[in-house]
Amino acid sequence: MTKIDDDLESGGAPLAERPSAPHLAALSEKARDYARNARSDNTRRAYDADWRQFAAWLRRQGLDPLPPEPQTVGLYLTACMEGVLGREPVSVATLERRLAGICWHYRQCGAPLDTSDRHIATVLAGIRRAHSRPPLQKEAIFADELLAMLSVLEMDLRGIRDRAILAIGFSGGLRRSEIVGLDCGPDQTEDGAGWVEIFPPAGPGNEGGAVLQISGKTGWREVEIGRGSRPETCPVALLETWMRLGRISHGPLFRPIARKNGGVSSERLTDKHVARLVQKTALAAGIRGDLTEGERRLAFGGHSLRAGLASSAQIEEAHVQKHLGHASAEMTRRYQRKRDRFRVNLTKAAGL
Repeated sequence: MTKIDDDLESGGAPLAERPSAPHLAALSEKARDYARNARSDNTRRAYDADWRQFAAWLRRQGLDPLPPEPQTVGLYLTACMEGVLGREPVSVATLERRLAGICWHYRQCGAPLDTSDRHIATVLAGIRRAHSRPPLQKEAIFADELLAMLSVLEMDLRGIRDRAILAIGFSGGLRRSEIVGLDCGPDQTEDGAGWVEIFPPAGPGNEGGAVLQISGKTGWREVEIGRGSRPETCPVALLETWMRLGRISHGPLFRPIARKNGGVSSERLTDKHVARLVQKTALAAGIRGDLTEGERRLAFGGHSLRAGLASSAQIEEAHVQKHLGHASAEMTRRYQRKRDRFRVNLTKAAGL
């Protein structure tokens, strides 16, 4: 194992030297914890996989990972696109993510990679020009389709939990990691990505609801979810029912349920459950029946809920942008599968 592999195995040293004094050693360990938390779990897992694949390719070529060589990285990027790694060629988006993962791991070891070098920058520009395609987007789940999905779930504890997941994910416009990252309150777990607070009705015109504090890609944001018109489809009522029947008042909000005894685990659900749940219920509800089953499985995922809210909400775009936590209106528009196109007509405005 190389020195860079040793550093990566230990999470990388954020300090030039690891101090030996007890109090400095404790600070160093805390600094490594903060460094690990600089990226989400999903991003770290992806970056780790990217690095392992790159390191394996280097070993097969008889090359050393240190020092980082831009020319070698350029050859690796080319190999990824030409399918000479024993796998199919990757998309440009995947290639860019792999390069980001490689750069991130080199930075953690104090050996940054110069991506502006012509062996990387020029090769990547040529790859983008030759292979770039519009991004593939998950199908949006609209409100009527969500209702159909809720109706195919059982009314047992598992079904109530999954109804709450779908309804909260849709009405909150949440990413799947944000859904499963919720806790029952602040500062309850180390791996939580936010928490929920439920407010009772406060008089005429205020029916109460749920307020989510979410730590997302663009920082913290507050998401308000109002009560629906029917208890069986109201996201807040479904959440309250799940918490009451599951006896959940502290720690992770959404948890696995044992198949044998039906008991609720103390662990947190993984975000993969959300993607599988959306796919399964969309298939069972017959959504996009014009596609084959295989196409439908690929068409739906966790982002279908987020895109569905962005496409369904008939309010000012700025409110949708704030709700989703997007840094720009352009990003919000990418999620709007059905929107009022051509409302601004520059052709007529120009006099044609």
